[in-house]
Amino acid sequence: MKRHLTALIALAAGLLVVPATAHAAGTPPAAQQVLSPTPYQGWNTYFGLGGNFSEQSVREVADALVARGLAKAGYDIVWLDGGWQDPEPRTAAGDLQADRSRFPDGLRPLVDFIHSRGLKAGIYTDAGPYLPGKCGLGSYGNYQRDADQIAAWGFDAVKVDFLCGIAANLDPKTVYTEFAQALRNNASGRPIIFNLCNPVTSPDWGNYPAEQQSTYSWSYSPAIAQSWRTYTDVGFVGDIKFKDVLRNYDANARHPEVAGPGHFNDPDYLGPELGMSDEEFRTQMTLWAVAAAPLVIGSDVRKLSQTSVDILTDSDVLAINQDRAGVQAVRVGPAGTTETWVKRLADGSRAVVLLNRGDSPKILTTEASSLGLSGSRFTLKNAWTNEVTESAGTISAAVAAHGAALFRVESNHGLPGVPHVTAGLPQVTQVGGEATPEGTAPVLASGDVARVEVAVRNDGVLPVLAPQVTLAAPAGWSVRSLDRAPVLLAPGKAATFAFAVTVAASAAPGAATLTATTSYDVIGKGRLRQETSTGVVVAPAPPDGDVVLSHHSWISATSGWMSPTVDLSVGGWSPISMLGQVYPTGLGVASPSTVRYYLGGDCSRLTATVGIDDAVRNVGPEGGTSTFQVIGDGRVLFDSGVLTRDDIRQFDVDLTGVRVLDLLVGDAGDGGYNDRANWAGLNATC
Repeated sequence: MKRHLTALIALAAGLLVVPATAHAAGTPPAAQQVLSPTPYQGWNTYFGLGGNFSEQSVREVADALVARGLAKAGYDIVWLDGGWQDPEPRTAAGDLQADRSRFPDGLRPLVDFIHSRGLKAGIYTDAGPYLPGKCGLGSYGNYQRDADQIAAWGFDAVKVDFLCGIAANLDPKTVYTEFAQALRNNASGRPIIFNLCNPVTSPDWGNYPAEQQSTYSWSYSPAIAQSWRTYTDVGFVGDIKFKDVLRNYDANARHPEVAGPGHFNDPDYLGPELGMSDEEFRTQMTLWAVAAAPLVIGSDVRKLSQTSVDILTDSDVLAINQDRAGVQAVRVGPAGTTETWVKRLADGSRAVVLLNRGDSPKILTTEASSLGLSGSRFTLKNAWTNEVTESAGTISAAVAAHGAALFRVESNHGLPGVPHVTAGLPQVTQVGGEATPEGTAPVLASGDVARVEVAVRNDGVLPVLAPQVTLAAPAGWSVRSLDRAPVLLAPGKAATFAFAVTVAASAAPGAATLTATTSYDVIGKGRLRQETSTGVVVAPAPPDGDVVLSHHSWISATSGWMSPTVDLSVGGWSPISMLGQVYPTGLGVASPSTVRYYLGGDCSRLTATVGIDDAVRNVGPEGGTSTFQVIGDGRVLFDSGVLTRDDIRQFDVDLTGVRVLDLLVGDAGDGGYNDRANWAGLNATC
């Protein structure tokens, strides 16, 4: 294992030279792989439009891709996912047919329109047989016929699913290889990109042999496809969560050695404005860029904000994704809440990601020497801000919660440049004299006094003079500096600037922002400034009296699937029910989940019953296992252990002095499939 890890790090750092066409089992890559020497880009109907899209909506999206500059940035495939087919997917003669009401003239006019806009067209089918009630479309037994028809319609790409395939218990390697052969031999001789999309993943889908799962596709797909899915779907229609983005990225990172020009690991689609914040989506874009992943937009581009479009079209980030070497990033150092990832680029430079998976901002660092770079001075270009600085070897960044910094790093031998100074994001380290629990988002209440710190470090080769930090808070809040600024910050040194911040008594519940302005003099460069901001939460009033906590406003709430539901099982379709007993109040969630409440130290007791909702019995025998924890100010007050669908637990915990309460549900280690968990009752004495 250690030898394998060392080899992967060396590969990314450029210490090993691996032929661009190397892949699993040493089989020569398929000839059609030259169709996509760098990761292809485009848009797909699935997450943003679902399965009921029309010819008109697809035409509008094609127009939007052009009008909004996305096509110019490379997003040039308009891809129809499942749902284009008619309720009777084949004609009497056996040919595929589009939905006759939504595509009355068939698909050829739509393809011609897409081509007229300077774009390419993609389509969807499945490697298995059509099985009504289990999947919507299947090509098994008709591979050559369907490949010929797809080519005759003028399509340039095809996504081949495995829903019908798994329902029919087929071997994906066998059937995908047969489909690839048919595609290469299509009667029109048309080059067609092949996206092999087997999403079947255990335990998310239940228990399946390794050979039938997405995590096995890497072993045979490089020889037959331009890309292959490496895990289950990154979300649901209209719903992509950051935790699942990280999950898919981690699975996608398992086999970087098989990626290269013309054949790429595929962690699934990009999801701006489908459930992630702008910061979280920027992180997804960063990770997909260094993964040499296909960049396919899953959202409805007609409705995207300009911020999302700017993230999608950033030229420096796209250049890293489209680098001709086709190398996929690997992690340098251990996995954890904070990580470093490195990608070797064709010109010998490195793309470096400093990733913060946690819930609080951090200054993250790595060393150029660990990235395979030699020398004593390095140029750093921030791919997102375009700032160019110089470092003596340490690469650092202030990274927001769920954020990522992306640098292009190369050795520098010219005149000294602007020092790489990292100005930290304002960080709440204490509230009311009590330390903020590590890794948690800060929670403030009206009248609170918080200690806020801003760390500043100089990683350049020149000193910075007269460093100063000022802190701005919302109107009505007060800010007082607690430190005297140093005269200078020498290379390799850091300083922390602290402030006492008092929250206004009239502060409204919700989000607030603290903004730090860091300034310093650099000889020959004048006075430079950096501005960094951190969001904080102003809590609602704490509960009072004997209350049903689920009826009180929470600070934040997450669910592994959909959103937490008050007084109903997750999804909102049925009352909370466990072992046949219905509970009138509580919370329904899916694992993993965290629901946070502000108690302000005013409550003394919490009682509830926890367990798996009876709705899981209508889904199937797989899954339905969770763990439940009650956390008060970072301390575990209750731990259920693993509960199955046949278990419930009751608890009665002491809340004396607890300021912030977290209700956590875990997946019990077997994934979140069918984990519909309940917090029934949730009666608090305050």
